[in-house]
Amino acid sequence: MTENSQQPQPAPTTELPTQYAPAEVEGKLYERWVERGYFEADAKSEKPPYTVVIPPPNVTGSLHLGHAFEHTLIDALTRRKRMQGYETLWQPGMDHAGIATQNVVERELAKEGKSRHDLGREAFVERVWQWKAESGGQISGQMRRLGDAVAWSRERFTMDEGLSQAVQTIFKRLYDDELIYRAERIINWCPRCLTAISDIEVEYQDDDGELVSMKYGDGDDTIVVATTRAETMLGDTAVAVHPEDERYKHLIGKQVKLPLTDRSIPVVADEHVDPEFGTGAVKVTPAHDPNDFEIGQRHDLPAIAVMDEHAVITAHGPFQGLDRLEARSAIVAALRAEGRIVAEKRPYVHSVGHCSRCKTTIEPRLSMQWWVKVGPVAKAAGDAVRDGKVKIHPQEMEKRYFDWVDNLHDWCISRQLWWGHRIPVWYGPNGEVVCVGPDEEAPAGEGWTQDNDVLDTWFSSGLWPFSTLGWPERTESLAKFYPNSVLVTGYDILFFWVARMMMFGLYAMDGTPPFHTIALHGMVRDQNGKKMSKSFGNVVNPLDWMDKYGSDALRFTLARGANPGVDVPIGEDWVQGSRNFANKIWNATRFALMNGATVEGPLPDASRMSSTDRWILSRLNSVVAEVDAYYEDYQFAKLSDALFHFAWDEVFDWYVELSKTTFQAGGEAAEVSKRVLGEVLDVTLRLLHPVVPFVTETLWTTLTGGESVVIAEWPADSGFRDADAEREIETVQSVITEVRRFRADQGLQPGQRVPARLTLAGSPLAAHEAAVRQLLRLQPEGDAFQATATLPVAGFEVALDLSGVIDFAAERKRLAKDLAAAEKEKAQANAKLGNEAFLAKAPDNVVDKIRGRLTKADEDITRIQSQLEKLPQA
Repeated sequence: MTENSQQPQPAPTTELPTQYAPAEVEGKLYERWVERGYFEADAKSEKPPYTVVIPPPNVTGSLHLGHAFEHTLIDALTRRKRMQGYETLWQPGMDHAGIATQNVVERELAKEGKSRHDLGREAFVERVWQWKAESGGQISGQMRRLGDAVAWSRERFTMDEGLSQAVQTIFKRLYDDELIYRAERIINWCPRCLTAISDIEVEYQDDDGELVSMKYGDGDDTIVVATTRAETMLGDTAVAVHPEDERYKHLIGKQVKLPLTDRSIPVVADEHVDPEFGTGAVKVTPAHDPNDFEIGQRHDLPAIAVMDEHAVITAHGPFQGLDRLEARSAIVAALRAEGRIVAEKRPYVHSVGHCSRCKTTIEPRLSMQWWVKVGPVAKAAGDAVRDGKVKIHPQEMEKRYFDWVDNLHDWCISRQLWWGHRIPVWYGPNGEVVCVGPDEEAPAGEGWTQDNDVLDTWFSSGLWPFSTLGWPERTESLAKFYPNSVLVTGYDILFFWVARMMMFGLYAMDGTPPFHTIALHGMVRDQNGKKMSKSFGNVVNPLDWMDKYGSDALRFTLARGANPGVDVPIGEDWVQGSRNFANKIWNATRFALMNGATVEGPLPDASRMSSTDRWILSRLNSVVAEVDAYYEDYQFAKLSDALFHFAWDEVFDWYVELSKTTFQAGGEAAEVSKRVLGEVLDVTLRLLHPVVPFVTETLWTTLTGGESVVIAEWPADSGFRDADAEREIETVQSVITEVRRFRADQGLQPGQRVPARLTLAGSPLAAHEAAVRQLLRLQPEGDAFQATATLPVAGFEVALDLSGVIDFAAERKRLAKDLAAAEKEKAQANAKLGNEAFLAKAPDNVVDKIRGRLTKADEDITRIQSQLEKLPQA
């Protein structure tokens, strides 16, 4: 535990509004923080660096719960490190989001009856920049609402001049090192977006389709194949079977007639074919299937494309000009008419790939594209984790990472878009190919043209940890803040983004990985654990909850659910509960200030403190140590829970309540407790600040008179512990809790006063008798005292006089009726659970429900019997 970092301070004002109104303070506080430069990072500082990059949100995006969750965790880490004396940089920025942004602007153009082709490339790109200036980046304002402590002066955009130079630089280096090449291969093609997309941008879902088995060849040369994409049979160039399949050995090497065409195709033997699946024979369409392409490469088969970029049939014949789905039905009908259909299964549920942007069914397509040869850089990315240079947290996520980087295919990086980083390659009139670096002149002269494609968005965002710091220039910022201290991101983009940053960082930065730790979190789900989706109707706009309950309430709810690598359920009731916590902090601090809590001067010596004072300081230091340990292990849920229970239960519900009699009595003991309470609040508010920054700023500055809790010193464990005081107060808590439970069981109102005798004389608890009586509403015993109920608690005895307070006969009658009902419930549950025939037929959930009823009945019987035993007989 540390002294207040702002001391000595002027006497603080003790005035706080009666209620906390987040909307009235959050915006003003945030702008004050920004204006004072608290979040900026100085590359010349001698403080140790702490760097985190924001996972750059799309320029088209707005704040969703996933952003709010991730940003809360990053913000908590950076705020704490700033308080610990680090030169912190939380790097903000946005991603140009090639496909998503182009789609948005094209939709705007469509409203005007135009397409991008009507404008031409240059004018269209200018239109996108115009849209970005006017409508893009609304998420920046929403990040301010949440309280993100980012260095706004360093904000970057992946299409900025500096970042574009970084993209061109690394492309040139990879090209010169023969790690980038151009080749014709099967890619995932979106007929709606009209571009290639990577494997990880394909979302698979189960769709209702059809499985059609059809007969190729005639007579003894007949062979049956099955497909869900009958339209592609027009591009078949072989039928493949397993070389050891006895059924087809006589056909290997022969030609069979391809129906509906004038072509014959060979039967080839390939070990890729599973003889146990279906008929054991597969049609081979090298231009429209990745596995078929590989078979075609092994057997030197031609690749015949039968669809254009819009997935419209181009093959000559009656199906030319039909959409792929129209052609599918027409081709099956034509095959049926020829007697070629052996079997049809509808619906046939199977996994189908969809474009993650527009949800259109993707089409595997043979296409000339640019690729990164990932083998060498992927190995380095795997080795960095294996060698311990980079730690993945939680550690069990390492396996998923290795499964990915150890089995990476070459990465298709070209996209058929106009918005993005255009590939820096020029083609000459005589077949020349020239890759141009950022400091080189593009070839001039007639016939030279630049490649039309742009780079995959993930190519530029993969450079984010160092391109944002000025690379390829060796800037002060790069030297100070690279590598990043930690990357906080969702496990869902471990492959999209994290692996790419690892590969590029190690390649560009001389083997230095981009971060020391990768801290993975889960996905935000609804309160029932269901994925949030517009189709499910359970998507929540976090701004609505911030408007209703305050940003701190949303942040605390998200942090309290953040267990490493685990999905986070969230519901409005929980946010409301966190709002109640913020109000509790407010009201308790307001009470403390009104009662003279102070941070002025050093803490009194422990010898001058009451056991209550020593207890809370002992617990405070334990919590400081506990919270620090949880932060270092990225256990946000545990640290938030520890702070919640310490602040609400121990400080506000116990220490403040136990100290009220001391404050009322006045004198030296009261002055000591006021200073202790001030210390406890000071430290607790600083501990809470990284997660709930707004309410803690208001309260801490009011309590201490300090400039801002943002730049206050992070608390340190002073080592002070007092086990005796902790045991003593635990005993007091036991007495109070047990008597409160008895009062509730007897139906006494919380404020109802009851005469009582406490046998605390001669024990340490005697010093707490006044507080115990006040908290339990226990009056002195008086001359007419009758001990109608005696409670032995923690080695002490509390005798209560309930005569005149409770009608014992009526209460006994009521409890007897409740006991009979509980015993009947128990008998019925036992009867069902003892019936073997019932257990054999009943579903597990029904049996579990009955077991639960039995458990509750047993608990009710024990409770009621205890209450009856405590009632006087008269």
